[in-house]
Amino acid sequence: MFIQTEDTPNPNTLKFIPGLTVLDKGSAEFDSLEMAKNSNLATILLKVQGVNRVFFGYDFISVSKNDDFSWDVLKPSVLTGIMEHYSSGKPILEGETDNKNEISDDDNDTIRQIKELIDQRVRPAVAMDGGDIVFCSFESGVVTLEMKGACAGCPSSTATLKMGIENMLKHYIPEVIEVKAAEMQY
Repeated sequence: MFIQTEDTPNPNTLKFIPGLTVLDKGSAEFDSLEMAKNSNLATILLKVQGVNRVFFGYDFISVSKNDDFSWDVLKPSVLTGIMEHYSSGKPILEGETDNKNEISDDDNDTIRQIKELIDQRVRPAVAMDGGDIVFCSFESGVVTLEMKGACAGCPSSTATLKMGIENMLKHYIPEVIEVKAAEMQY
């Protein structure tokens, strides 16, 4: 198995590409062993000293580290953990994935438009950087989005939200007056 790695805009996050599907749909993020109890791979990676977050996308795994650790030290352990997991034949995740972006029957037309634009125009670009963006809410003209994976805590994510996503949503959906990041729960 050959696993490619890519830098992300977040210097504390690397993107690992195993060349296989990681999750068929949705995404999953873990920042503690307790949260990772339904994922063998996330558990393995979070046990690596210095790793503080693991994110699964469609065809990649983003791993975030603490500031005081070097990728030169962590990368071999992370690669070994990913290879060991895939060799085990165990599933990546037991249970459901996070798929808040899916359009539901309860969504009004504005929320449907927001979710469609995010899914078609924003998520592919954000996934290229090792992250994901999840719709949280739309209230009183304010869209709240959660940045995940490499995008969570990335210095450029605020600019992405304000300059890119906010401008695009305001252009297509006049009801949108602001886009803000959801409060991080770490």
